[in-house]
Amino acid sequence: MSTSTGVVFPVSNTATMGEGREQRSSTAFGRGVVHDALNEVDPTGAAAVQRDTNWRRGDPRHFRRLVEVGAGDHQAAMTVARDGLAGLHQRMCWLPETGGHDRALAEVFEGASAKAPLESVSIAGDKEPERELTLPYKGARLAGDRLRERLDAWVEAGTIEPGVRDAVGLVLDHPEWLDVSDQTFVVLGAGAEMGPLRSLLRWGAHVVGVDLPRPALWAGLFDIAHDSAGSLTVPVEAAGVDASNPEQHAGADLLHDLRRVGDFVQELAGPLVLGNYVYADGGVNLRLSAATDALALQLSRRPDVALAYLATPTDVFVVPESAVAQANTNLDKAFLKSVRAPLRTLSGGRLLQRQYPPRHAGSSISDTVVPQQGPNYLLAKRIHRWRAMSAAADGQLVSMNIAPPTRTVSVTKNRALAAAYAGAHRFGVEVFDPSTANTLMAAMLVHDLRTGGYASKGGVWEAEAAGAAHGGLWRSPYDPRSALGIAALLGLGAR
Repeated sequence: MSTSTGVVFPVSNTATMGEGREQRSSTAFGRGVVHDALNEVDPTGAAAVQRDTNWRRGDPRHFRRLVEVGAGDHQAAMTVARDGLAGLHQRMCWLPETGGHDRALAEVFEGASAKAPLESVSIAGDKEPERELTLPYKGARLAGDRLRERLDAWVEAGTIEPGVRDAVGLVLDHPEWLDVSDQTFVVLGAGAEMGPLRSLLRWGAHVVGVDLPRPALWAGLFDIAHDSAGSLTVPVEAAGVDASNPEQHAGADLLHDLRRVGDFVQELAGPLVLGNYVYADGGVNLRLSAATDALALQLSRRPDVALAYLATPTDVFVVPESAVAQANTNLDKAFLKSVRAPLRTLSGGRLLQRQYPPRHAGSSISDTVVPQQGPNYLLAKRIHRWRAMSAAADGQLVSMNIAPPTRTVSVTKNRALAAAYAGAHRFGVEVFDPSTANTLMAAMLVHDLRTGGYASKGGVWEAEAAGAAHGGLWRSPYDPRSALGIAALLGLGAR
């Protein structure tokens, strides 16, 4: 399908017409949304965003500022979130394939659809549902006391926050919570490595999967569903309802079929859990984030819809005092401590900076942004956090947890990040296998749905910390970016 229709960036004010084609700029769009988010509470920061002429380098200072201005002020944090979301929906456009002019994103759900409604196929497994939480970890499957011991070890090492251990412990205490047959889980990005689809099917859930029309992807997911205790329903084109090869017509493109996906999901019996696990490279990721947020808004008119998100660990967060204390204590025994001073001198202070000052007052910030991931990725993931904050404040049930650093294909195809992940353990950061990470996060999702989710965990920053499986990034003695290059060099050797 065309990249210039569907959910699209607006035509940039600085765009020029060339060869009869309009220019749509992710840079202008991203800068505009971040400006909108800051403008009310920090006009100076907003002006700095507008002056930035090197946005594509992924300079993290603006994304840090989005958190800093609300670190000690709950109302400011909420204003940033709500104004950022408002800017997103005011700026992103919808352009029908039939042509015409750009429309407001919300208009995709208005009027009658020009296409035939999506139909569905369902695949059901015949296995017995699992009623004991188990976690794959380094070739073993941990359960019961062994899983509790692993959670305790992670807390002691600073790999996860205590709230994660406590939440998963409650799921272990209440195995009946794994009976999730009372809800329908809509998994956007059904094939995502970090998504909960596999765990939910093992537990006997009804999963509605939405992903691109790719027969190989759906063939694999159908095999998983056949070998599970749950059922998988997927949208298909009306002409493709064929039980002999449903994968050939399964799937839907959220960027171009957002209206039909919305209609399809709207007809599902509730209660619904709308989980957002989509990912793409570059500006497409940001367009997808806008599309899924528009879908979340549309579905949230129903009173029985919960939202679920995973935040990236490579972002900016307000961290608890215990994280700062552990990081500072670990500085005395940190890797490369003996050569830290000469390395800092030779690098002009860039290498092995301490993450937090020795004495701090008020809120502390952990800035683990990886500039190589770029501003489109940062903003796409920040939109999820903003929606979680806003929806929870409005009384909607929300699950939003911080996933650990994970060896997913999307990360490891970047050679620099793959090398850094391979050397990260030297700096006290554990990088998870996808099966461990997605099962852990699925258990957190179950906990949140059973206990009130985001809103039950305290204020904005307390709620984020309670669900943070950051892999050790928050409690590392070194500023992560100042150790990234060394980790990558060590990782290249290890690989």
